[in-house]
Amino acid sequence: MVKETGGSVVKAADLVEYQSGLINSRTLLKREAGAVTFFAFDQGQEMSEHVTPHDALILLLEGEAEISVEGSGNVLRAGDAILMPANIPHELRALSSFKMAQIMIRE
Repeated sequence: MVKETGGSVVKAADLVEYQSGLINSRTLLKREAGAVTFFAFDQGQEMSEHVTPHDALILLLEGEAEISVEGSGNVLRAGDAILMPANIPHELRALSSFKMAQIMIRE
């Protein structure tokens, strides 16, 4: 378990669990300047195209996902990262069950 005071070493992929047929999330840190949230997508789950007012960096922790930014599809695997700029349409689809960390930065 992650201690709120920090200093604990954890495996990032263990911070959120898969749930059959669902997208599960856990916000680890939330501040006025941004948030760090971990997601677990079961295979076949998706977030339809949407726009957010903040920049987000996605780090794939395990599995495989297709992430489209402004209509351009990208296949990401564990260890890959992609920037989703503010106010640009993006969508996510689980090619296999996958976990990711999202680091969102507010202006």
